[in-house]
Amino acid sequence: MDSTGPIVIAGALVGFAVGLTGMGGGALMTPIMVMVFGVNPTAAIGSDLAASVFMKPFGALVHQRAGTVRWDIVRWLLPTAVPAAFGGVFLLRALGDGAELQQRVKFVVGTALMLAVAGMLARLWLDRRRAGTGTEDAHVPVRPVATLLIGLVGGVIVGMTSVGSGSLIIVMLMLAHPRLKANHLVGTDLVQAIPMVAAAALGHLLVGDADLGLAATLLIGAIPGVLAGSLISSRVAGPAVRWALVVLLTGSGLAMLKASSTVVLLACLGMALLGTFASLRDRRTARLQPEPQPQPVSEPEAAGVTGGS
Repeated sequence: MDSTGPIVIAGALVGFAVGLTGMGGGALMTPIMVMVFGVNPTAAIGSDLAASVFMKPFGALVHQRAGTVRWDIVRWLLPTAVPAAFGGVFLLRALGDGAELQQRVKFVVGTALMLAVAGMLARLWLDRRRAGTGTEDAHVPVRPVATLLIGLVGGVIVGMTSVGSGSLIIVMLMLAHPRLKANHLVGTDLVQAIPMVAAAALGHLLVGDADLGLAATLLIGAIPGVLAGSLISSRVAGPAVRWALVVLLTGSGLAMLKASSTVVLLACLGMALLGTFASLRDRRTARLQPEPQPQPVSEPEAAGVTGGS
């Protein structure tokens, strides 16, 4: 049976989620390839990375034009992220070969997905906390040592699993630079992800894991999906979509770890209830906040306005 159409649709849905939220690409696409289309885990990782090389620049270009990329942070990420992503491919191959390797890769990907869930929950919490303080700044100083370590850890995870470039690294950047503006975090993460993902994709291509035909099929749907998601991202509540991704990643991560159906169902239900509770609380808080009052105009100012007409 020809699965080209369903794969294109899957690519479009994942691309839409990436454009809408800036996260979830590898974390969604790799498990879909494995569990829905029966692709070998290593081939799914390599093909997803190859597709991401062409998908990431679309979002990065938007942020570059908007001036929301911290190039100093990018320069401190790449010296460790690029070689770590390339080396992560060969670290993955060290787990074995044949069917044994595929089973172990499923476990590694499942673990990475659960880390991504933890990262997304942390990002939701940090976003709420940052919004409450109102202390975001586009010019916070870079922390070189912490940033180099983020590149090292994130690069290895991305090279081994294709998960984390948009869900783990951005959370680690938030923790290292807690006052950095949200749009600068996203823009910086998208730009640094291009060479990092390219290094990981090259490694998988060299060991024969990347299926370029599969990657091209994914891109047919993913590119318009990214563009559509980016266009309407300002009209849809970001936290609501992120909670939906949390539920999906929880289910797919536990399934990759071979958890029972009951455990998967209960975990997804728990995350859905948690998201609903958080959303209702945010709406209640927003309603209770007083509306900003217009500042009164002083008499000299009023006279100045009148006199200048």
